[in-house]
Amino acid sequence: MELASKIPLLVITGPTASGKTALAVELAKAFDGEVVSADSMQLYEGMDIATAKPTLEEMQGIPHHLIGILKPQQPFSVADYAGIANQTIREIVSRQKLPILAGGTGLYIQAVVDGIRFSEEDKEDGLRRELERRAKEEGAEVLLRELAQVDPEYAEKLHPNNKIRVIRALEIYLKTGITMTEHQKNSRLAPSPYRACMIGLNYRDREVLYERINRRVDRMVESGLLEEARKICAQKDLKTAYQAIGYKELEGYFEGQISLAHALDTLKQESRRYAKRQLTWFRRDERIRWIYPDECENFEEAVQKAKKIVESSGIL
Repeated sequence: MELASKIPLLVITGPTASGKTALAVELAKAFDGEVVSADSMQLYEGMDIATAKPTLEEMQGIPHHLIGILKPQQPFSVADYAGIANQTIREIVSRQKLPILAGGTGLYIQAVVDGIRFSEEDKEDGLRRELERRAKEEGAEVLLRELAQVDPEYAEKLHPNNKIRVIRALEIYLKTGITMTEHQKNSRLAPSPYRACMIGLNYRDREVLYERINRRVDRMVESGLLEEARKICAQKDLKTAYQAIGYKELEGYFEGQISLAHALDTLKQESRRYAKRQLTWFRRDERIRWIYPDECENFEEAVQKAKKIVESSGIL
């Protein structure tokens, strides 16, 4: 596909609490764009505070898509996301607006930008049920260690709490002898339909990012996180949605096993670990142009740097 005929796409990514939402809104205002969320947990309704969904005030009138479109009980795969995101992007382009894919779920962004083709998943069978049983009885950490022995590259990207993807990756390997890393590489046979400009936000001083994460958790508590988390933890039929950081870390507090201070410290620690995993993923993508807000005098300077990147990218 000729570059000129490809669909323009602006991508804003980076670790949690880096300022992606604010930058995406400013660039949408500057270049007449609409935002498509690339956050695997903002898809679910009722999960607003823990997932840092942008408020109406933060959106500043810019249309945001793929936020709160699923019931928490609904399982949702990367293939599902890629299908609906691609459709949404095409609708935005049909309105002669610039689509802006913004979020921190690296696999979702990769699935869209690289046009990864997904085959239909096999029907649930005995192997998957056995892996699910083992995850419940032995812990997903055990399965993740087994996955790391055969597919260290993919295992490094996963957290034990991401039980669904750990099980799926092991299942694929045990059935086919092909690792998830190989499977994803083989899926990129078709050229991407997009000419993408990818901008990442990060901080030279990691402690600055960690402090932003800590402050965000404090603000979440002030905004009603405990009430939201109590409702989510009370629902035992959640699958994908329960993986969101911000709920399971508080469950011990709700059950009277740990103090609130201990639960919040754990939540902050898990959020910082998640940021590290996000950065490990994104650093592999040499297409991302990085902006460091802690090297800028203020946020407006970071916005101006991003505008220059977009203007010189050829997507406009």
